[in-house]
Amino acid sequence: MLEQLSGATRLHIIVGDPIAQVKSPYGMTEAFDRAGLNAICVPAHVSPTHLGTWWQGTRLAQNIDGLIVTVPHKFACADFCDTLSDRAAFLGAVNVARRLKDGRWEGDMFDGLGYVQALKKNGCDPHGRQALLIGAGGAGSAIAHSLVMAGVSSLTIVDPQTERCQPLVDRLNTLKRGPVRAGLADATGFDLVINATPMGMKEGDPLPVPLQGLDRLAHAGCVITAPAISPWIAGARHIGCGTTTGADMFAQDRKSTRLNSSHIPLSRMPSSA
Repeated sequence: MLEQLSGATRLHIIVGDPIAQVKSPYGMTEAFDRAGLNAICVPAHVSPTHLGTWWQGTRLAQNIDGLIVTVPHKFACADFCDTLSDRAAFLGAVNVARRLKDGRWEGDMFDGLGYVQALKKNGCDPHGRQALLIGAGGAGSAIAHSLVMAGVSSLTIVDPQTERCQPLVDRLNTLKRGPVRAGLADATGFDLVINATPMGMKEGDPLPVPLQGLDRLAHAGCVITAPAISPWIAGARHIGCGTTTGADMFAQDRKSTRLNSSHIPLSRMPSSA
């Protein structure tokens, strides 16, 4: 992968805080190499305090073609983009941005699409399911949107930051594609339960949902990529549930992208939440 590395190499940057947990720099650079592109993906550890200044700096570097956005910057970076896809505008969040020919940044959000694709690949079609989603952040909002569009029979959303939950619920209900409500972190009665929070990344984190009440026939999901098997996923597997991990989502995100020298791989780093 390093044979082409030179002053002509195009840069794609994944930005977050923290950033050490992400797996995408290797995976995306490998994908560029397979596509015959002289491009690499590198991490940038940027705090929320300095994000705006950092973003302005990306406008000055003419060899940066794309940005991948992970926690906690998905909402803030939507405000920094010059233009947004319809999906990103609806959610008010992005997980990718590409530089247009005129130098403007165009943002999009692919976390939800990637996760629904991963669910289906793992034998869980969301259509008709009673879904419980923990997390109304950037990744959670995108997954919620894609679950509704995929035809879940109902969606209940819980977030530790309760003030984030109801605005998302209200926005999704405008789609009129099935009931969306705020609820409690209780898996009883649900056959699809997804953790879209960072809970489980740090040792000692509580489970996003108590395992009590989780039916062995339910499907459990998680967006975390480090550890690869989160405590929530490990517990669900112990019960006998089918599961979909953050790594599964990342793999589907990469497959859903189209790479060229002027277009960022439109993927979620699911690393994030």
